[in-house]
Amino acid sequence: MNKEHKNGMHCHGGHGRHRRGPTSYGMHDSNMVFKALKLQDGDVFLDLGCGPGDYSIHAACDVGPSGEVYSFDSNASMLEQVRIQAVDNGVKNISTHLGDMTGPLPFADNSVDTCLMSTSLHCMSLDECGPAIFKEISRVLKGSGQIAVLECKKEKTDFGPPLHMRISAEELKAVAEPLGFSESVYVDLGFNYLICFTK
Repeated sequence: MNKEHKNGMHCHGGHGRHRRGPTSYGMHDSNMVFKALKLQDGDVFLDLGCGPGDYSIHAACDVGPSGEVYSFDSNASMLEQVRIQAVDNGVKNISTHLGDMTGPLPFADNSVDTCLMSTSLHCMSLDECGPAIFKEISRVLKGSGQIAVLECKKEKTDFGPPLHMRISAEELKAVAEPLGFSESVYVDLGFNYLICFTK
């Protein structure tokens, strides 16, 4: 839905005419995702594994001009798509960051309100990489911050990642809970789900 939002931004993440690359944004009602995230004016939002930036654009509108969005991806061409979408939508509060989410993140301690990982964790081994990723996110999260993970349900479908790559909510909890996180929100999105954790 194309809507004029805060400060003249056009908030229609996911419909940029230049959009390229994988994104789950259009697979479900993304407004349900953001309703669950409850972003506030002035929040700092980290889109980890942002792809072409559909969630980043939506978040940028929700946090308003006083907020910030960090779009982080290992693919420079995806970050270029984020920048194009930001210009198309009149969004000025997004910064792009190139890097590997399995390594140290270039953000200060206690600086992020919400970190979203949308359909990016299934691309790696959760057992091998998950604890380090969650620990590093814990470092950059404010005390009141949250981690939000959006993944495909661990069910066989004709599309999406193969079953053996999919991650269940229970598997995510098994990584997050020993690190001091607890589940705060679960949203059924049809083929996908959103689970949020707080410290």
